[in-house]
Amino acid sequence: SLHKLAEGWDNSVWRVDERYAFRFPHREIAIPGFRRELEVLPRLPSLPLPVPRPLFVGGPDRSFPWPFFGSELLPGTEAGEVAPDDATRVEVGLGLARFLRELHAVELDVALPYDANGRTDMQIRTTLAREQLDEVEKLGVWSAPPRVEQLLAEARELPPPESAVLVHGDLHFRHLLVDRGTASGVIDWGDVCRSDPAIDLLLLWSFVPPEGRTAFLEAYGPVNDAQLLRARVLAIQLCAALAEYGRIEGNAGVEREAVSGLERALLE
Repeated sequence: SLHKLAEGWDNSVWRVDERYAFRFPHREIAIPGFRRELEVLPRLPSLPLPVPRPLFVGGPDRSFPWPFFGSELLPGTEAGEVAPDDATRVEVGLGLARFLRELHAVELDVALPYDANGRTDMQIRTTLAREQLDEVEKLGVWSAPPRVEQLLAEARELPPPESAVLVHGDLHFRHLLVDRGTASGVIDWGDVCRSDPAIDLLLLWSFVPPEGRTAFLEAYGPVNDAQLLRARVLAIQLCAALAEYGRIEGNAGVEREAVSGLERALLE
């Protein structure tokens, strides 16, 4: 049996025989990251949350031009689809924090690029954020208050990051699974690379409510002010991009969670 589970910017995911999830890229620009994902996922140690482990790997041929893979179906649904209340968000956040603490301590003998998508470059990210916030406003989805511009201006003054660890690289609400009120998996590793751990912390701002952030950081470990600001700007930029995507694609759940993520990221 075949059922389409999800579709994003770069990939489509199909549920096969109610047991496997097969992931197919549909943009050539995503292929280098897809190949890195295939190299890294089998080498990851056991972590507090499940991740896809490729069991079936297909190569390109005349019927399909790119690699693809199938893994055991992970439990849960995208975090944005379940519309969790604040107490659930805190609980999910704690599970994610423990996962990231261990992930960021992993050492792999794999050649990975540094900051594959330039997410630590605040000149790039603040410019993208402004452009995407303008599009979101034009679509009538959300209007940014003055506080956003203050945060973007502060971020442009940040020095380059000082540390680089193994990171997921694209950890927004569509790539975190939730099952029965707890975090249940982390998917879509196409942006895996080495970078400032801050780029994996954006859900601290956009998903976890303010009352849960102290507990999140206690579970994760030390984070400096520059990393917190870098993560906050990424939360704003990616939520703006996802809000635009949700509106254009008619995905009300993605749009709703992205807009609430924008509002949450501005709360102290």
